[in-house]
Amino acid sequence: MSGIGFVFPGQGSQKQGMLLELAHRYSLILETFAAASDVLGLDLWDIAQHNPEDQLNQTAITQPVLLTASVAIMRVWQEAGGARPAIVAGHSLGEYTALVSAEVLDFATAVKLVHERGKFMQSAVKDSDGKMAAIVGLESTRIIEICDEASALGTVSAANLNSPEQTVIAGEHKAVEKAMQLCKDAGAKRALPLNVSVPSHCALMKPAARQLQAVLESVGLHEPTIAVVPNATAEITTETAAIKQNLVKQLDSPVRWVDCVRVMADTGVSHFVECGPGKVLCGLIRRIDPGLTVVTSDTLAAFESALTELSN
Repeated sequence: MSGIGFVFPGQGSQKQGMLLELAHRYSLILETFAAASDVLGLDLWDIAQHNPEDQLNQTAITQPVLLTASVAIMRVWQEAGGARPAIVAGHSLGEYTALVSAEVLDFATAVKLVHERGKFMQSAVKDSDGKMAAIVGLESTRIIEICDEASALGTVSAANLNSPEQTVIAGEHKAVEKAMQLCKDAGAKRALPLNVSVPSHCALMKPAARQLQAVLESVGLHEPTIAVVPNATAEITTETAAIKQNLVKQLDSPVRWVDCVRVMADTGVSHFVECGPGKVLCGLIRRIDPGLTVVTSDTLAAFESALTELSN
């Protein structure tokens, strides 16, 4: 396998005013948002641009907005003759966009699913019960050991294995704070609390995982037309039953992003496009393997530069 890889960002990459430049140039951006808005009965473009009542940061709204933004960029890329990706992966929520790009999920179904997923996640814990923190400069194996020690105070575990230098932990407030202190004592450069309303990818999400599993039972999936690397296993998966299982498992298991990127690179892909708002994944990929070429796509200049470099 050769060519390029697409990676799709997850929650945290949202920003008020995102994709405005692209929308002025490409009408397909607004058309995609209009289609998603019709599915939910919400004006997702207005939310993305103006963030009324801080809706953009409410998990059940953030997720369909981000999915729609990434799908919109992907559609413009395709329409403009950009190279077809040989392999795709998404970070957390971004996995749903990856499945849309691989034609496993149709867009409208994905919009509904992530809206429900966000509601399930938000209802799984009270806002004050959960916390996430980024640990920088300490090996993930050591962080996992520390989380096991801190779990005497409650649920805490590695949630996002983002790069060799950064692991995000999640769980109950007191246990996460204890783990942060232990990580600093063990030599971590930083232990930074994250501004999130839901402690994702830990055992606190098991109720949400059960609800999602029930919904997925009635959802029809198609075999992927592009190779997809899921977060939970970091192994290319083609069977639809396994894809569903991985979406459920993903909610209360770590995002194995380092392994996902390495699997993609092992197929021969050396150029990655972060298809969606922001540049978080580009930064992580550079830290995972500095030899990989990564480009962003969410501004007009970045998009058209990447398109010129990686067109068919």
